[in-house]
Amino acid sequence: MASFSLSRVVSSLSLIPFRSESRSHFHSSSLSLSSGKLSLHRDAEDNNASTPFDFTLENIEKAKQIINKYPKGYERAAVIPLLDVAQRQNGGWLPLSAMKKVAKMLNMTDMQVYEVATFYTMFNRTPIGKHHVQVCTTTPCMLRGGYDVLAACKKNLGIEVGETTKDGLFTLSEVECLGACVNAPMMQINDDYYEDLTGETTEKVLDTLRSGGKPKVGPQSGLRKASDGPMGKTTLFEEPPGPGFGNQQF
Repeated sequence: MASFSLSRVVSSLSLIPFRSESRSHFHSSSLSLSSGKLSLHRDAEDNNASTPFDFTLENIEKAKQIINKYPKGYERAAVIPLLDVAQRQNGGWLPLSAMKKVAKMLNMTDMQVYEVATFYTMFNRTPIGKHHVQVCTTTPCMLRGGYDVLAACKKNLGIEVGETTKDGLFTLSEVECLGACVNAPMMQINDDYYEDLTGETTEKVLDTLRSGGKPKVGPQSGLRKASDGPMGKTTLFEEPPGPGFGNQQF
């Protein structure tokens, strides 16, 4: 029986050709795991092909430094970090004009950049709140109370998955594994991880952000540091040997 790969299905969806604006306002589509909906471009006043976008002088220099890391002829390998710079400059989301700007800088077609931006769920195609709350509900987090965390977010913020609060402070997403399984359940807010959560500590993190504060990142239980087990550190107390230790000498 032929093997089935979901990644191939998602990839093939991201390659759907753009339609001309005279026929449709849909420019692209890909599966969005954060909202359960198709990620579609709809022309809006702040997001269309003619909406102005340019990098700041600081970010132009940053983009040049990134591009210079790659060999000549392979500059397009910088597409993901450049899209990240553009998204951060634009308040956490990528307008169509920003993608076109990156394409021009890297001598790529617009379509090639659209394919990248619509494939990776880290890129947001529509405006989001100041704090992007991403709750993991994959198996380890689910078993440890991930849906309790999600429910606490919905209750505290008064919104559902895929929505943004009226004050523009929070956007709520349900996402796949974020790689902190040993600290499940957890959520990512912008660049920070909040782990070992309960419904109560989840709401405490959100309340702190709402008031303009900075919550402590990492485990919220107060029982461990980073990914230490419940008994604390039990091994690897000695200084580790250097590279090549014990190798036979020839």
